[in-house]
Amino acid sequence: MDLFVKLAEGFMGMFKAGADVFMGFVTGIIPLLIVLITIVTALIKLVGEERIFGFMKMISRFTIFRYTLIPFFSLFFLTNPMAYTFGRFIPEKKKPAFYDAAVSFCHPITGLFPHANAAELFIFLGIAQGFAKVGNQSKLALMYLVAGLVVCLMRGIVTEKITEVLMKRNEVSKQKVA
Repeated sequence: MDLFVKLAEGFMGMFKAGADVFMGFVTGIIPLLIVLITIVTALIKLVGEERIFGFMKMISRFTIFRYTLIPFFSLFFLTNPMAYTFGRFIPEKKKPAFYDAAVSFCHPITGLFPHANAAELFIFLGIAQGFAKVGNQSKLALMYLVAGLVVCLMRGIVTEKITEVLMKRNEVSKQKVA
């Protein structure tokens, strides 16, 4: 009989622990996300979508900005998954590389700007909780962001080169068939 009591207590304890985590979210991260999303939306409205989009189109001509600033701004302003719509500012041949860079940046941005990809925040918080015992979470978030931008740039450039090679190869094979 004691075994059943312990199993029942353990079963209910699991739900109690889940409820405690949920209440932590309700009183902690959820209000933070709502405020961040509201402020970013207000910022977009104040600056104007036309100005933001015009700026994106202008900087998309430069490789370093195309794979660092544009993924950063797209995730910051539009959040995941809407961020990928910033690909419309990128030339068609370079869209696969932009997408690769933007997808790579979904995790790193959450440390400093959790509204950008709220679903990934829980991954960062798990890492940060362990890091907090030995260091500063803000330092971790900043290092994570910088490392993410470097990785985005490298992946964007490599994917752009691979796309160019594959497109040329496709053009050559079309010419042989014709």
